[in-house]
Amino acid sequence: MRTVGIVIFDNVEVLDLCGPFEVFSVARADGDDGDEQPLFEVLTIAERHAVVRCVGGLQVQPQAVLADHPPLDVLLVPGGIGTRKLLGNQKLLQWIAGQHRTTEITASVCTGALLLAEAGLLDGRRVTTHWSVTDWMRSRYTQVEVLENTRFVDEGKILTSAGISAGIDMSLYLVSRLHGPQVARWTARRMEYDHWPAQTAS
Repeated sequence: MRTVGIVIFDNVEVLDLCGPFEVFSVARADGDDGDEQPLFEVLTIAERHAVVRCVGGLQVQPQAVLADHPPLDVLLVPGGIGTRKLLGNQKLLQWIAGQHRTTEITASVCTGALLLAEAGLLDGRRVTTHWSVTDWMRSRYTQVEVLENTRFVDEGKILTSAGISAGIDMSLYLVSRLHGPQVARWTARRMEYDHWPAQTAS
């Protein structure tokens, strides 16, 4: 079983967080005894143990903190208006960079790509993000190729998705990459998500 850590922070976009959380939580494999076995353990991780207030007012109690969490196989950084303040948060940026050294996959949804870029992880890579910040991202991170009109981009160890609902597509794609298309299709069907499969830039 792989462990997925989703970073949460004040003014994180709800679906950036909850869409991937749902995908990884729903994904199952058939066990030898006929029972369905979960494929991922999903954790929300914050800087502190305090309740996080999402965009729109949803409140989430983090399950772990930056200083105390199990080893992560997948790190996912969501977006939201809260990412703007975090661009200067060296503690978080250094943690992201440190986790990336040991994760199998590092991914972002929406403006979470800005945090990956600020942490120095995207230079020389093709990425995508929310359409509203593509020009700003290009001007700030000149070594990053920012793509438009694509749901998500697979650059091997790093995956980035466009805004909000695109995080669901990217997460289903990641399930398919790690466990096969049949598991991903079953996961999408269980979620009643009819937009899968989506196209990626590869």
